[in-house]
Amino acid sequence: MKKVFLLAIALIGFTVTSNAQAIADNALGLRLGDSDGFGAEVSYQRALGDNNRLEFDLGWRDGNNYDGFKLAGLYQWVFPLDGTFNWYVGAGGGLASFDVNVNTPNGPISDSETFFFAAGDIGIEYSFDIPLLISLDFRPEIGFGNFNDDLDFDIALGLRYQF
Repeated sequence: MKKVFLLAIALIGFTVTSNAQAIADNALGLRLGDSDGFGAEVSYQRALGDNNRLEFDLGWRDGNNYDGFKLAGLYQWVFPLDGTFNWYVGAGGGLASFDVNVNTPNGPISDSETFFFAAGDIGIEYSFDIPLLISLDFRPEIGFGNFNDDLDFDIALGLRYQF
């Protein structure tokens, strides 16, 4: 049984490495979307190998009653689907800060907090013949703080220049 298990792991490893595709060394652009309404992030990706990379996102959020920023870092594994069409999965975390101002019948309420969060990431991307990368990803995030201690689902469209 051990031999069959080890053989299966070796075959999976060989398949993943034989299908490895070179990704751009650097990509810089925007990631647009949010679980609470419109949000934007400046996004930078740095390749670590043929199918691994780091992604850093600096975002700002605004709404009727809140303003904030978010800094996220993720480690991603990239897998080819067809040609320059890939899917990827990753994990990471970050730091965020929010200021909330709400007008109530009893008067205004203000609160602010800085907190940490953990994040996962799964998405698809397409690399054009020109140095443009377009992606769509789903990023569940869980916050660790009094203000944001729940699970958020962030869906975003990414447009990045590759160099």
